[in-house]
Amino acid sequence: MKLRYLPLFFLLIVACQKPLKPIGDKEITVFKDTHLYFDMAFKNDSIQPTDSIIRLDAGRVLLKKVTLPDYQKQASVSVKMTLTSNGDPWDKSGSLFVIPTTSDLNLLDFESETLTKEQFLNEAPGIVSKKIDDKLYEPNIELLRFMTPFGVGFYNDNERVAALKPVYIPIWENNVQWEQDITQLLPVLENEVYIGVFIDTWTKEGYKLSVSLDFDEIDIPNHIKKEHDVISVVNTSKYAGAQQFYDAFHKGDLHVDLPVNETLKNAKLYYITTGHGGHAEGDEFTKKENIISFNGKVVKQFVPWRDDCASFRRFNPTSGVWTEKTTWKGEDIEERIASSDYSRSNWCPGSDVKPEIIELGTIKAGQHTFTFSIPEAQAIENDNINYWMVSAYLVYDK
Repeated sequence: MKLRYLPLFFLLIVACQKPLKPIGDKEITVFKDTHLYFDMAFKNDSIQPTDSIIRLDAGRVLLKKVTLPDYQKQASVSVKMTLTSNGDPWDKSGSLFVIPTTSDLNLLDFESETLTKEQFLNEAPGIVSKKIDDKLYEPNIELLRFMTPFGVGFYNDNERVAALKPVYIPIWENNVQWEQDITQLLPVLENEVYIGVFIDTWTKEGYKLSVSLDFDEIDIPNHIKKEHDVISVVNTSKYAGAQQFYDAFHKGDLHVDLPVNETLKNAKLYYITTGHGGHAEGDEFTKKENIISFNGKVVKQFVPWRDDCASFRRFNPTSGVWTEKTTWKGEDIEERIASSDYSRSNWCPGSDVKPEIIELGTIKAGQHTFTFSIPEAQAIENDNINYWMVSAYLVYDK
C-alpha cells in the first residue's frame, strides 16, 4: 500500500466502527459545604451515614459513595476543592482519596474491627497491599494532598487578627481553593466508588469544604479512550483509628513488593510526599532527602521543599507572628515574620501538593520491589511529633 493512501485507509476503518455513544461533560459534586470536625461522639455510630456521608476516626474522615460516569470516548478529569475554617485556627494536613474497587477490605472494615492492626505489621497497619484470609486490602489512592491554612475565612474580622495583617495584604481571603488535573486516575473514577477526605483536626469547630470532579469529554467523534490502569502502591497517611502516623523511616527503608502478571507499558510512578513535625528542627522545617528505588536501582532522589510559603500569607489570618533581626539600610531592625511564611518539607499552609512523576518504562511480568527511603527522618519522641505522609500509585498502558 502506497503511503499516500494511508489517511483514506484509516478513515475507512473509523467509518466502519460502531459510533461511540457520547456522555457529555459532567460535574459530580462529592461534598458541598460539608462540615468536617472532631467529636468522640462519632466513635460508636460513625458507620451509620448521615446525609449519605459516613464519619470515621471520630469525624476526622468523611466517606461517601458516589456514582461516576463511565466514558467510552476519551475524557479528562480534574478535582476541585474549596475549604474554609469553621473555627479551627491551625494548619492541618489533609488528603482527598478514593478507595480502589479492587480492594475487598477498606476503611469501613477498620472501623468495624473486621480489620485490626494486629493483622498487619504493627508499625504499619494498612499502608501497603496485603492478602488477609483470601481477601485483598489495598491502600487508598490519593486524589489530592493539601494543607489547611491558619484560620482561613472564619477569623477575617477578628480584632486581634486585624492587628496582625501585613500592609502588603489588602484583604484576608474568604477561602482557599485547589484544582488539579487527575486524568491519569480516570480508571479508578468510574461507576460506584467511595471517595473520602481526611483532615488532622482535633477541634469541634473544624472546617467546611466542597469537592467536585469535573469530567470533560473530548469533542472528536469516535475518539476511543486510552486504555490504561492504576495500581495502588503505598500510602502512609493515617485514615483510620487503628492506623498510626508513620515515623518508621528513621529505622530503615520501606520495601513494597509489586507482583506483576503481565507486561506493563509506559509505567509511571506518581509519588506524593510531605514531612511533618512542627517543633524546632522537626521534619516539617528541615530538609530531608527522599530516595525512591525500583528493583534496587535509584529512580528518583530529591529534597522535597517549598520556599514560597510567604506567598500564601493572605490565607493565614491566625498564623503566629514573631520578629526576627535583619539589616535595613545599614541599621539593625526587628522585622515581623509569620509562622506561615517559613519554608517547609514540600508544603505551605494553604497549598496543595503536586505528585512527582517518575518514568519507569516497560515493566515485565514477575516480582518487583519499590524501596522508599528518607534516611534522615526523625522518630516521634514524646511531644516531638515527626512523621512523613508518603503515597504512591503506578499508572500504565494496557
